[in-house]
Amino acid sequence: MHKDDGDTDEVAGPATVPLALRRVLGLVVSGAATNRAEIARRSGLARSTVGQQVDHLVGTGILEEVESRRSVRGRPPRVLTISPHAGTVAAVDVDTSESQVAIADLTRRVIAQETVGVRIDAGPRAVLDAVTERLQSLLEKHRRDPDRMREVVVGLPGPVDFQQGCAVQPTGMPGWDGYPVAEHLQESLHAPAVVDNDVNLMALGEVAQGRMETPLLCIKIATGIGSGLITTGGDVYRGADGAAGDIGHIRAVSGSSILCACGNVGCVGALASHRAVLRGLGIAESTADDPLHGTRELARRIADADPTALHAVRQAATEIGEVVAMLVHMFNPRTVVLAGPLSQLRDDLVSAVRAAVYQRALPLATRKLTITASQLKGGSGLHGGIALATQDVFSPTGIARLLADEPGPDR
Repeated sequence: MHKDDGDTDEVAGPATVPLALRRVLGLVVSGAATNRAEIARRSGLARSTVGQQVDHLVGTGILEEVESRRSVRGRPPRVLTISPHAGTVAAVDVDTSESQVAIADLTRRVIAQETVGVRIDAGPRAVLDAVTERLQSLLEKHRRDPDRMREVVVGLPGPVDFQQGCAVQPTGMPGWDGYPVAEHLQESLHAPAVVDNDVNLMALGEVAQGRMETPLLCIKIATGIGSGLITTGGDVYRGADGAAGDIGHIRAVSGSSILCACGNVGCVGALASHRAVLRGLGIAESTADDPLHGTRELARRIADADPTALHAVRQAATEIGEVVAMLVHMFNPRTVVLAGPLSQLRDDLVSAVRAAVYQRALPLATRKLTITASQLKGGSGLHGGIALATQDVFSPTGIARLLADEPGPDR
């Protein structure tokens, strides 16, 4: 016997979403079913109910039904997919010297990606206005309807209040503390906006695009050091107030007395971050002509096997490895991904972190552990933002918004 297919769930949104519709759409979005027969079999819904819901979703332009490209005898089967015209999501990865922006359709296919060269210390208005202008330009250039922007997700390199959509007392980000980032973008782009810590999004991107096993711990080693944790179920662990993962202010095991920007001494970020390594080697982070001067110069020295540079990177990696070993004991991740400029320097950083972790952590926590550098070459934050945006779009509230809009297919 089938459950009453007319049942509905009340959700916070502009409409009430039929449960049957949510089941049908969920199976297509997850890839668990690609045609009407599969949906009926997996959902337990009557074929007539499946047909009604599919017709409705196709009619509103959320799904499309096309002939399969598989080679078969007779009439080709028809498959259901998310319509590439159902809407657009945007991801923004704000960093110290520049921001990366991207737009994607609801299948998570990246349509366009660009760099916005405004420094974070120019303040939130300057950065966000430049980001908004670039996103609007990309929408126009690629003929994406701005009225179908479904969500914008922004990653910030500092502590974030996820519920309020703002940074909280970030270091090196003048003017950003408490600034309503989500509200600013929502008003500019007329779409829901979400703000998260950049490493949380990087961790999501490593799972969604890099297909890394969970639980996953992502460590970003850049101006500071931060981490993001993805649970076995694929969710970001943010903690009670969004402060989870701010590991750069853990005291280094070596007990250094170096002063950190937070006012404390001996923080691992002040000792082993990319900025700290550059400072120790006397390399300027940036010049008037090259905002990435420090990254390029350190990479050159490492490629040339400069012994001083190699020692500095390995020493930083050992300090980071000690902290990672503690996190491995606490969270028992299946995968640790190292990201940021230092992680791209040959295998020196990864090898030294791996050595420290295996020396300090017990065998039970490391026997199936993989420690690797990011394979997404700086794009994990954007991919994570796109993944988070599409998750929200296909949540009960997001589906309600889609149905209330009922745009119909693009012409």
